[in-house]
Amino acid sequence: MTPPLVLTVAGSDSGGGAGIQADLKTMLALGTHGMSVIAAVTAQNSRGVQGYWELPVEAVRAQYRSVVDDIGVQAVKTGMLASAQLVECVAGLLAATDVPVVVDPVGVSKHGDSLLAKSALDSVRHRLLPVATVATPNLDEVAQLTGVEVTGESGMRRAADAVLGLGPRWALIKGGHLAGDAVDLLTDGTAEHWLRAPRHDNRHTHGTGCTLASAIAAGLAKGLGVPEAVYEAKEYVTGAIAAGFALGEGIGPVDHGWRLRR
Repeated sequence: MTPPLVLTVAGSDSGGGAGIQADLKTMLALGTHGMSVIAAVTAQNSRGVQGYWELPVEAVRAQYRSVVDDIGVQAVKTGMLASAQLVECVAGLLAATDVPVVVDPVGVSKHGDSLLAKSALDSVRHRLLPVATVATPNLDEVAQLTGVEVTGESGMRRAADAVLGLGPRWALIKGGHLAGDAVDLLTDGTAEHWLRAPRHDNRHTHGTGCTLASAIAAGLAKGLGVPEAVYEAKEYVTGAIAAGFALGEGIGPVDHGWRLRR
């Protein structure tokens, strides 16, 4: 039996903790077949991002068409897209592909390094987010895209409304940067789901956002509804954070294989 097919369109993380590498590990761990379109290459380790180089638009388009036209796909996840030209390209490809899309609007790395040109923000707002089934911004990305600053749990509804105003069907506002439990809000503007998990005393959390978005895409590819896919993804990433391990001299990655070693 062929497993469900999931495609990631994102940047490569040479350190293996985030980006394409994290996406493919997550998809495998959750019983799906991961495929990739590399949009950018980063020089990255536990201490930060030393540089990145975006691929030509024609290379990204060719990778996408190669996979989708022959193999097919049941869900797509996007991550680092680097430039306005790449965002526009990918948004157009997704609009013509009738499958669920999870958009992780990556703007900065875990270390605070920029991964998206400022000139690309309007393209993310007006071209990419409108094709998203689920958008998964953290609070910094909410502020970057909408101007809404969230300092406490009470502000997450306002953040969700602002993100939904840009066009995705569902918004998952990630409150991991707030104090206390790790609280996320999933809503389509009508239904509201609050997801809570204990905050683990572990600094090795590199790749959390990529992992969560990929886990949601895996769930959607398996036929789950959005709330069910998000709940399962939250459980998976919480376990991965708890099992995160030291790597290099800085922030280590979450453990994508934690269930295999449990």
